[in-house]
Amino acid sequence: MRDQHPRTLEPGIGGRPPAALPVQLAAIMRSELPSLASEIITEIRDKIPEYARPEEGPYGQALRAGVEQALTSFFDAVADPAAPHKHRDDVCRRLGRYEAQEGRSLDNLQAAYRIGVHVAWRRVMELGLRDDLPSAVMSQLADVMLAYMDELASLSLEGYQEAKARSADWQEEWRGRLLRFIVDRPPAPGRAILELAGLIGWAVPDEVTLVAVQAVPGCVTPIAGGDALADFSGAQPHLLLPGPLDSCGREVLEAGLTGRRAAIGLTVPLADAADSLRWARQALALATAGIIDDGQVTNCEDHLVTLWLMQDEALLDQLSRRQFAPLAGLTQRQRHRLTETLSAWLETRGTAAEIADRLHVHPQTVRYRIRQLERTLGDRFGDPDVRFATEAVLRAARLTQQAARSPATEAG
Repeated sequence: MRDQHPRTLEPGIGGRPPAALPVQLAAIMRSELPSLASEIITEIRDKIPEYARPEEGPYGQALRAGVEQALTSFFDAVADPAAPHKHRDDVCRRLGRYEAQEGRSLDNLQAAYRIGVHVAWRRVMELGLRDDLPSAVMSQLADVMLAYMDELASLSLEGYQEAKARSADWQEEWRGRLLRFIVDRPPAPGRAILELAGLIGWAVPDEVTLVAVQAVPGCVTPIAGGDALADFSGAQPHLLLPGPLDSCGREVLEAGLTGRRAAIGLTVPLADAADSLRWARQALALATAGIIDDGQVTNCEDHLVTLWLMQDEALLDQLSRRQFAPLAGLTQRQRHRLTETLSAWLETRGTAAEIADRLHVHPQTVRYRIRQLERTLGDRFGDPDVRFATEAVLRAARLTQQAARSPATEAG
């Protein structure tokens, strides 16, 4: 089977025949049309069982009409480069649509095109010998005939794809493929996205919002409306929603979750859809772990700092080890008390009394801990970069501790 993707043809049939091809050939070949069409049909019926149907029936008549139209258009294009070929295009597309409606691939139709060219070339060779045509003309004619066959196959592919896209099963398959085109890294070329979107009648938006949905065994029903693209076939179900998600859209989303968690990514340009999905999946994982507690639906927009902090837990752990290396010799309880006091001081810059009130301890206890921190850590906090890194580590540690105490962690 030839490549089913349409490709650019060299100048020839349907465009302009090469200058080296004498237009007088059209008159020579046209006289052969009736017998040549019959010979092609006979050979197609002999070699392709699916096409061996009564010639007087609708299918046989369609086959004859297709062959005769293809030959006529070829001869017309050789005789007159400006000859219209809309009817031929419609016939080829209709043949492709019929194959789709019959539930077949394009293998048989493309085989029929190859048979047609083979039989036609055999006849042309006979004419060439009879009329003593130059070998250069014969070679040129062979190239043009092959290009013409490819053009017919491409037109039939268009009809085939259109018919498949209209069926419910294929609509879903094409929509799933379009979603993969958009969120893959690297993304598919913009032209491929536009062509596929056109096939299914999907208006390509400037901005999109991706939603990650919790996977539940046995639950694969999409929960999106007609404008959304959904993939619930794998272990990481997700949706693409055109534009931002308003309150009405969120209500529809929540109603369709049937108890599942979901995370709404940021609204981004179409080209950045993969980033929105990545953030949504990260937020969903953090919500499942109890680090983010937003209920059933988490909105990334509300947790940007947390997403940033928790995007690489291994690296965060290494940073924590380096920031608090001087505390390594203390007991776990001592380290906890000191880092808890340090966190309160960095966040509030308050007095010992204010920090004590926040931690529910005596102010003298706070003063003692701060002196202990100064002895252990020295003047490291005079460096703004060290203070920033320490605050980030402490905040992430607090989030992790909250998750450990969260009911969500136990529920999974």
